[in-house]
Amino acid sequence: MATDMQNLIGTSEDDDEEELEMDVKEEDEEDEENGGKRIHRQVMVGVDVGIAASSSNNNQLPHHQQIQDQVGTPGGGGVRRCRPLEEKERTKLRERHRRAITARILAGLRRHGNYNLRVRADINDVIAALAREAGWVVLPDGTTFPSRSQGSRSAAGTSAMVNPSSHVVSQQTQTTSQKGISPGYRSSLEYNTCRMKGVFMPTPSPYDLSPSARSQTSALVGDGGEQTEIHSLIGGSMDTVNDKQIVDLPPKLPERDFAGTPYVPVYVMLPLGVINMKCELVDADGLLKQLRVLKSINIDGVMVDCWWGIVEAHAPQDYNWNGYKKLFQMVSELKLKLQVVMSFHECGGNVGDDVCIPLPHWVAEIGRSNPDIFFTDREGRRNPECLSWGIDKERVLRGRTAVEVYFDYMRSFRKEFDEFFQDGIIAMVEVGLGPCGELRYPSCPVKHGWRYPGIGEFQCYDHYLLKSLRKAAEARGQSFWDRGPDNAGSYNSQPHETGFFCDGGDYNGYYGRFFLDWYSHALVDHGDRVLSLAKLAFDGTCIAAKLSGIHWWYKTASHAAELTAGFYNPCNRDGYAAIAAMLKKHGAVLNFTSAEQHVLDRHEGFPEAFSDSEGLAWQMLNAAWDACVPIASENPLPCHDRLSYNKILDDAKPFGDPDGKHFFSFTYLRLGPPLMERENFLEFERFLKRMHGEAVVDPQV
Repeated sequence: MATDMQNLIGTSEDDDEEELEMDVKEEDEEDEENGGKRIHRQVMVGVDVGIAASSSNNNQLPHHQQIQDQVGTPGGGGVRRCRPLEEKERTKLRERHRRAITARILAGLRRHGNYNLRVRADINDVIAALAREAGWVVLPDGTTFPSRSQGSRSAAGTSAMVNPSSHVVSQQTQTTSQKGISPGYRSSLEYNTCRMKGVFMPTPSPYDLSPSARSQTSALVGDGGEQTEIHSLIGGSMDTVNDKQIVDLPPKLPERDFAGTPYVPVYVMLPLGVINMKCELVDADGLLKQLRVLKSINIDGVMVDCWWGIVEAHAPQDYNWNGYKKLFQMVSELKLKLQVVMSFHECGGNVGDDVCIPLPHWVAEIGRSNPDIFFTDREGRRNPECLSWGIDKERVLRGRTAVEVYFDYMRSFRKEFDEFFQDGIIAMVEVGLGPCGELRYPSCPVKHGWRYPGIGEFQCYDHYLLKSLRKAAEARGQSFWDRGPDNAGSYNSQPHETGFFCDGGDYNGYYGRFFLDWYSHALVDHGDRVLSLAKLAFDGTCIAAKLSGIHWWYKTASHAAELTAGFYNPCNRDGYAAIAAMLKKHGAVLNFTSAEQHVLDRHEGFPEAFSDSEGLAWQMLNAAWDACVPIASENPLPCHDRLSYNKILDDAKPFGDPDGKHFFSFTYLRLGPPLMERENFLEFERFLKRMHGEAVVDPQV
């Protein structure tokens, strides 16, 4: 049994080191037995080469003489090279040191990287595993090339064509088996092609800094500036590249010329704490200076959150808009536009949150006596980040339903700032629909222990959502389906570890399909109810809803993280078409934000997540564009470098789109000291001009 367990889990560092010592010992014994014959052959070859060289070049005579001095005739027999004992010991130490390093590398990869390396793996196996992880194709004979390269490569007499925008399926399957995860996924292009026939897929951006793209652009720059693929260095010594240097700089890629392209308005999001808890404008003079600088480069406007927890903090329908009045007046005098967010969630605890703004105090009091107004997980933990949409129609908020509370708040805002609507200063109102203002369940709360790339948990265990589930099960004729899945794992589980989300799991069974359909419909119905009232409150003004990209586990069959967030989007179903249709019904804009691959570098330690942010983004964008829904966007994390801006530009104005689709607007996250630094600000000004379709002075990176 112990042997079987050891074979299953691999070996430890101690086993590798013991194995190392045995290998060195065996090598030493073999050297003692066969050393004479082997050295005899090597030295004879060296003598022949030395003699041939000396006959053609007298400069080689000293070297020839040195070889002859080392050659004798022991026992009157063959030629033997005298090998000093100290040299043999140094060779053993070097070999032992090299093998010890290899053993530690292998042990670390097996333990932390989940690489399926054999016990006696050598450095070639390590290089091959790392190359495959970086997106390269490594054939059995060692032939290596990028998975996105064009043309054909020959291996063992077989020609293999590699599509420039797809991965090799067999290679993906091999990588999956190495990770120990079910191969129930496909490349993003195959996935989207099979599910969205006839949709536009953009040309891959040269600024995509995904690991596979980085592996292709890494280069060895020689004297003449030529580039050699990085695998030419593998197995070579730096001593052999005398006049060459390794340059770890991004290549100078030609940029697209955006002059004459459609005008995309750009807004800058104001700091979260621009209005304090007393609804007072913070540092008005400093903000005015920054807004004037933004105005000088022709920014279109700013975005600001109108926090429910500040405006209606103390009593129902007791609204305080004082700080926002001063802010809006300042923006109006500068002739800037406003995008306003109706923020019905708490602030704090999420990425980028530097202030804490809870829900209104009177709502928290209700929650203490009736915690079922908040989302609840299977263990009964409450999440007070926002209200459960199980109470959308329940009069539990001092005689009002949740949607009535939202409507009264929006109507008060519309009445208070009527002049700004009449003058067109307020260009768009984004309506908060869930955690972080996004239309989704709070399935991945950090406060409950979730960490990337966990699948999250279903959030349907408050009294009101369970009552809705019970009614749906009875209507379906299956009253025993009035419960959530009991095999869906926990916040930090992975799909293959659960019976519900694994390949062929219960998510695709009769009960699973029923539950996920109800769960996702509750999400869409909530958005439908709130947006219908928002349209009524802000009649004549553009409204928007925000969706985030749950990109991890996108390449698996179940799309587990999306399912727990409320997006019924497994590999055999389009989960975003219903949301796009709902937005179209209300004439709303889709504000979509997704972490691009180059901002996910901090997650490169989690290759098992099978994330595909770009594939998800294009699925959602195509779903919206197919429904004729305008798309706005914002960067999920601060960015100040040109490569990140170029990627945003490529997404905002897709190259080669026959219909000329482009973003409705873009909001930059966020105004602050880093943006106002000279170098960062100049780069942002350049980005702004290109979003506006203007020509820039320097067309090269």
